[in-house]
Amino acid sequence: MSIPDFQSVMLPLLQILGDCQDHVMRDVQNAVADKFKLTEEERKEMLPSGQTTVIANRVGWAKTHLKNAGVLEQPKRGVVRITDTGQGVLAEHPDSINMQYLEKFPAYLAFRDKKQEHEDDGGIAPPVETQTPEELLENGYKTLREALAAELLDQVMKCSPGFFERLVVELLVAMGYGGCKPDD
Repeated sequence: MSIPDFQSVMLPLLQILGDCQDHVMRDVQNAVADKFKLTEEERKEMLPSGQTTVIANRVGWAKTHLKNAGVLEQPKRGVVRITDTGQGVLAEHPDSINMQYLEKFPAYLAFRDKKQEHEDDGGIAPPVETQTPEELLENGYKTLREALAAELLDQVMKCSPGFFERLVVELLVAMGYGGCKPDD
């Protein structure tokens, strides 16, 4: 099984919190990983930035959306618990919870409207979200970097062998390998 997107994590996350107890986020992340039967390799898979695991990132974003809908709360840093509203959601036995489902909560609509206002200011249309914002940024960065590398390689391949030799020497000198260029 692959790592679920953050919207797929919402219902299991709420179910884990269904006992009305305070839960430490690290334990919740492990419980979600257990619920989805993630392998050890999947549990350790990092975002391209190397700052956090993919599952921790997705559980975190699911928590953010659920918190903004008022179905869970964060009494202190790193700790979450279900609210009465969240208990009501579980009592409905939904098949899934996603961003569209959360739109029935006024608090979530206010959160989305506020978010929409900021995006409108920048002229950027919000994407249909299956990835977290960090994943979108990192994938965008990776795509741009790969495109730049391909374009640069293409340009270098069009140049003369003499240009390529000078480029390699200048690059090595700039990286601190060797002496200095003769014209310095």
